[in-house]
Formats: sequence, structure tokens, C-alpha cells
Amino acid sequence: MAEKRPQSPPTHQDLLNELDAWRAKTQAGGGEKRVAAQHAKGKLTARERINLLLDEGSFQEVDAYTTHRHTDFGMEEKRHPGDSVVTGFGKIDGRRVCVFAQDFTVLGGSFSEVQGQKVAKIMDMAMDAGVPVIGLNDSVGARIQEGVYSLAAYAELFWRNTQASGVIPQISVMLGPCAGGSVYSPGLTDFVIMTRGSSHMFITGPEVIKTVTREEVDLETLGGAMTHSTVSGVAHFTADDEKETLELTRKLLSYLPPNNAEPAPAIEPTDPSWRMDDALNTVVPTDPSTAYDMRDVIHGVVDTDSFLEVHEHFAENAIVGFARMHGQVVGIVAQQPLVLAGVIDIDASDKMARFIRFCDAFNIPLITFVDSPGFLPGTDQEHGGIIRHGAKIVYAYSEATVPKLTVVTRKAYGGAYIVMASKYTRTDMVYAWPTAEIAVMGAEGAVNILYRKSLKDAENADEQRAELVSQFQEKFSKPYAAAASGHVDDVIKPAETRPKLIAALELLRDKQVSSPPKKHGNIPL
Repeated sequence: MAEKRPQSPPTHQDLLNELDAWRAKTQAGGGEKRVAAQHAKGKLTARERINLLLDEGSFQEVDAYTTHRHTDFGMEEKRHPGDSVVTGFGKIDGRRVCVFAQDFTVLGGSFSEVQGQKVAKIMDMAMDAGVPVIGLNDSVGARIQEGVYSLAAYAELFWRNTQASGVIPQISVMLGPCAGGSVYSPGLTDFVIMTRGSSHMFITGPEVIKTVTREEVDLETLGGAMTHSTVSGVAHFTADDEKETLELTRKLLSYLPPNNAEPAPAIEPTDPSWRMDDALNTVVPTDPSTAYDMRDVIHGVVDTDSFLEVHEHFAENAIVGFARMHGQVVGIVAQQPLVLAGVIDIDASDKMARFIRFCDAFNIPLITFVDSPGFLPGTDQEHGGIIRHGAKIVYAYSEATVPKLTVVTRKAYGGAYIVMASKYTRTDMVYAWPTAEIAVMGAEGAVNILYRKSLKDAENADEQRAELVSQFQEKFSKPYAAAASGHVDDVIKPAETRPKLIAALELLRDKQVSSPPKKHGNIPL
């Protein structure tokens, strides 16, 4: 019997070829048919999305070979290297980020024990490195075959979302379905960007709703991009397709710092700090009942073409967004007189308070433009908790320690004046335009309350009322009384607003504030 020859050890080339074969498997996702099905829906694969989002050639993958350990329900036949998510790190405009992209071609991108482990690792890396984390979401939800292991993986993710909140920016990009418990991770992150027509978010789907409540609703109406960007406020931005969604993600990131210990990225100023826009002098009508577009004010003050509005289609009586002043990032908060006269309601309160808290967490100065007649009256608002929701605004402003500047353009009445970064909520500088009206309420309402009895029995009540309204307007509906008492730091010409704000921001650049020691406050959620 011939002796069996010992097998020759593999050559270096054999080992490299084996590695190439494994790499090909990791890049294949769920296979050609699944990839083709994804493309047939007009959707990109996880890796295609990452390549569009990140700077070319910058992506470094992590855990590409990980597979699940489960065998129930035929799962031993459904193992793919990397499982249902692609994770790693790279750069956007040369700035470091961590990213994960759910792979719908592998078991519908279902959230598994392994996906949870991979996402947890990349989030831990982002926290350690102090860089933003971006999640590209496209998943059917929890992997049913894995039972509690999938649910525990979600819990690990939610915990990390919470720990990372206020430490590194977290952006959720919705590129497909997101149902059940999986919606809470995007809900915990700082910004949600949805793709119109292809992304959906809901706790319970249309079939379950029909079974439980008999209500019939389609996917788009229940949890589509327009629903969440206009009605619920869950989505901060929407885009028409995946390419535009990822471009918007890159643009948003250009305004955000990498973490809470660093400033937002500045750019070389291209708009002179001393620029004064004379059109601002006449933008606010002298008739207090006439509306105007607050966006004209914002665009006239901030660096040209720098305003990125957040929550543009939700609670449109308020405006929030990022802009630049002499190349530096600022957060803008304002009323919109074109919608409900700029009145503050429940949704506007939530919208403003959330944005204020984000800016404060990440060292972004706040500029507030005030023109509000007050809080929206009515039983719907009172029963919906306008007191609790409105209190969020004053809590957010009072808690914020970043530089805070306020410009009163017209109406600042009552509680709306107080909560909108008024002087004694520790706002650094408060400016008023000559059109500013700072009072407990409007002149006519005040006269009707103060002189109700005397006017009721007066023979010439209309003439007396008109005279009293005129006196009240002269006393309280101009900014000079507020300036005389120190509630306003300066009354300025509207055209002077930009250079005044830039000078104040320069002064406050190194602002330091000490707060009382405590674990955390109890915001009226």
C-alpha cells in the first residue's frame, strides 16, 4: 500500500484567493435575485447607499463576516456573511462618521441578534471616537424566527441611542419600511429623514389596525413621508428619491459638530459681516394686522443661501433651522406671521423646544425672531395640554447655556413674550425693531378688560375706547418702554440686525455658564 503523501501547505496566493472568495460572499448580500428585486422596486442596496453617502473610497467595513447562530424554522439554511446589516466608518466632506445600513436583500433586513451586535459595536465606536452616527434604515422589523434574541438586540440599540443623545449627533435615514418596535430607534435620534413614496414608519400596520379598530388606511396615509413631515412631526426632512435623501443627509451634517465637546464646522466667510439689507427696514407692515413672511427676515440677516430649515412642513406657524452668520453655524427659531398669525400652539411648542435643546446640547448659538400674539386659545389646545407643551419652550430656553440672541420684530405679547427667549430667561442680548410691540396683550384687548365697566355705561363709548387704545399703544405697543426698563438691550434699525448679531456672537464666543449641580431636570414632557 502506497504511503499517503502529506498535503502541501497552502501558498500565500492560495490564502489570498480564499480571502477574495470570502470577500465576494460578503459583498453579495442576499444574492443576485434579491438584489435584482431590490433594484426593481427602485431601491438601492445597502452598499450602494453607503457609497453614495460617503466620500468616494473612504468606507471601511466592520464585521463583514459575522453570521447568526440560530437553527429554528430552517434558519441554519439562511446564513449570509454579515447578516442583514452593513456597518463601518468613513468620511463625509472629509469629516469622520460611523454608519450602518440595513440590507433588505438578506431576510428583509430583519433586525436580528447579529444585526443588533453589529450596530451596537459601531455605535460604541462612534461614541469612543466622538463622531456622528448615521443609520440607513430599510427593514421589515424584528426577526420573528429569533424571538426574544431579536427583541433584546433592539433594547441594546435603544439604550445606546439614549446614551449617545446629546453626546454625538444621530441621524436616521429612512429608505424603506420601519414598523413595530423598530421605529423607536429613529424616534430617539436627533433627525429623521424620509424618502417620499418608499419609506414608511408606523407602530402597527394597516392590517392590524383594520383587525383591531375596523379602520381602513393605506401605508402612505398611515406612515408615509408626507404624513410624518406634516401631521405627526416625526420626520424632520423629506426628499423625492434615495439620491436626494442621501445628499440632504450630507448637507445636514455640514452644520453639525462631531460631538458635544467641539464647535460646529465653520467655513470661510463669503458674506460681509457689515452687510446691511435696507429691504428689512420695510419688511414688517406698520399695520399690526397685516402678515409678512418671517423667512424674508431670516434670509436678509443670515449668510446668503445658508438657511437650512428643519421641520419645514410641520407646525408652520413656527420656523426652526440652521444657518450661518459670518461662516459660523447658528440655530434659528422664529414665529411665522403668515400662518395663524404666528400664534404658539401645541405642535409649535414641541417643534421649537426640541430644536432649542439640540442646539444647546451641541454648542450651537441660538438666534430668535419674535412675532407672536400669544398662545392659541380653545378647548382643543387646553385639553391637549398647551400649558405643558408651552412650558417646554421656556424650559428649553432657560436651560440653554449657549449664546442666546433675540430680535423682537413685532408682537411679543404675554406668555409668548416671556417664553420666546426674553431677557430674564437669561438671554444674552435682546434687540427690538421700531415696529416691536411688547405688552401683556394687544391694545384693544387690554382696554376692553381694564375699562369694561366704565365704557359700558359711557355715552361716547366708541370715542373713549379709541382714545384709550391710542394711549395704550403709545405706552406699551412701542419698544421704548421695554428698553427704558432694561428688558430690551437696544432698539435698532432692521437693516442693522446682521452686523449687530454678528458682533454679539463674537463677544459671546467663549461664554461660560455654571448651572446648579443636579442629575437632570424634569422637563414637562
